[in-house]
Amino acid sequence: MTTRTGRHFLQIPGPTNVPDQVLRAMSAPTMDHRGPEFAAFTTNLLARLGPVFGTTGPVVVFPGSGTGAWEAALVNTLSTGDRVLHVETGHFATLWQRMATELGLYVDFVPGDWRHGASPEAVAERLAADTARTIKAVCVVHNETSTGATSRVAEIRQAMDATGHPALLLVDTISSLGSIDYRHDEWGVDVTVAGSQKGLMLPPGLSFNAVSEKALTASRTSGLRTSYWDWQPIIEANRRGYFPYTPATNLLYGLDEALRMLAAEGLPAVFARHDRHAAATRTAVRGWGLEVLCADEREHSSALTAVLVPEGVDADKVRGIILDRFDMSLGAGLGRLAGQIFRIGHLGHFNDLTLAGTLAGVQMGLQLAGVRVDPSGLTAALDVLGAEWA
Repeated sequence: MTTRTGRHFLQIPGPTNVPDQVLRAMSAPTMDHRGPEFAAFTTNLLARLGPVFGTTGPVVVFPGSGTGAWEAALVNTLSTGDRVLHVETGHFATLWQRMATELGLYVDFVPGDWRHGASPEAVAERLAADTARTIKAVCVVHNETSTGATSRVAEIRQAMDATGHPALLLVDTISSLGSIDYRHDEWGVDVTVAGSQKGLMLPPGLSFNAVSEKALTASRTSGLRTSYWDWQPIIEANRRGYFPYTPATNLLYGLDEALRMLAAEGLPAVFARHDRHAAATRTAVRGWGLEVLCADEREHSSALTAVLVPEGVDADKVRGIILDRFDMSLGAGLGRLAGQIFRIGHLGHFNDLTLAGTLAGVQMGLQLAGVRVDPSGLTAALDVLGAEWA
């Protein structure tokens, strides 16, 4: 077994590296979740959580994964047999579509090539054709973690409004919240889905729904609502600072610290940092002579970059070499992209030197795997990073 020194480079697109101060916050003694101290803590926490989503409305917090937040979004707003429109942008959009089908919903699935975000024009076309207004919700993944393509949610909302269609807009921000500019209220989103383990810099275990008034109204007549995922008792208990069942108390301590860190940096600066690191990464990829998977310049993700390897190269072999030689984990290609791409995560608790080390490891790993790359790719990326301080 190889002896490892130094820290492992966890450069998958989530779960991301958890900052030491968040880990320390989570190690605090567990408080009584029915006591007055917890009520004050929860009230303060929820008030500071809304701005990260860009909302003044309720944000429901569940002990659960992002998949649970998907289910909560669907079961609180829809009924068996309702028709929903899902846009295929990659592996996770496909999984969400599959869940909707398993819950007894009728799914219209707009096919995609896994290199683009959701098309506002395609959404508008489908809704305009639905003259009977049978489509109850449009489901979109904001940042498709499997491809590195970010959908233009504001334009999708505008396209929906242009048709006059009353469908709800449900958006997955699991790999974009806290990393890429997102505005629940301003963009007219009805349910925003999120998880704790990516831009929020926490371990897995918390999931979130930001909820519009329109979605709350729909939840009062939903036929799918279940006990555990029901928004109503959570929102009611939150008004008093509590939860209707045992919360993940120590993860909430970590969330409290993560929100403090995001506020201290300032969300505009957080987004600009992610944008700059993504631009440097794409510069390296193109400098190496390789291709970024996302094919639309408007939709490049600032949270991760998916890299196409040349024909005849096994991306998983490249990843294996990088893990073995440099103790760095990169994201695998998922679904139809298996073996064709690797994914570089550059989100969350991340800085210039971490990115420089990441790109150096990727470049060396590609060379060790026999992939012909131009080594000036790394230099070009460093120039992008250095321009900030010139």
